[in-house]
Amino acid sequence: MPVLSAGILLYRRPGPEALEVWIAHMGGPFWAGKDAHAWSIPKGEYTAEEDPLAAALREFAEEMGTPAPDASYRLLGEFRQPSGKRITVFAAEHDFRPERIASNTFPLEWPRGSGKIQHYPEIDDARWFSEAEARVKLVKGQLPVLDALRRHLVERNTQGR
Repeated sequence: MPVLSAGILLYRRPGPEALEVWIAHMGGPFWAGKDAHAWSIPKGEYTAEEDPLAAALREFAEEMGTPAPDASYRLLGEFRQPSGKRITVFAAEHDFRPERIASNTFPLEWPRGSGKIQHYPEIDDARWFSEAEARVKLVKGQLPVLDALRRHLVERNTQGR
């Protein structure tokens, strides 16, 4: 059974053709100092018995330190990652502006082999980026999420919503 993950992709449109997305820089020593392809949508694992949207909302709150905004979330789809993990992504338009980011932490032996366990934030930064910037920053396996968002917005505009 593949690992299941669910996430939230918030977006806003600051101009007629402009699109920005809210993404997060992954924490811990492996990602420290990396920028390109070191960002992710806020997401986390869940079990097959859980509702994916409820899991996505929970994980967003854990990683941001504040609840996901009250918005109309739409399923963007399920995306298979190179690792085999499947991410179910929900999107909503919202001008999210948290006062601060306060991610939960995870334990990690660092330096590796030292026997010393340290705690690192799952997310050490999160902010708005243009779609073009996000395409450079997101881990490569999540780029299809941006394509799905773009298709969703085109369909929405075509249907007049």
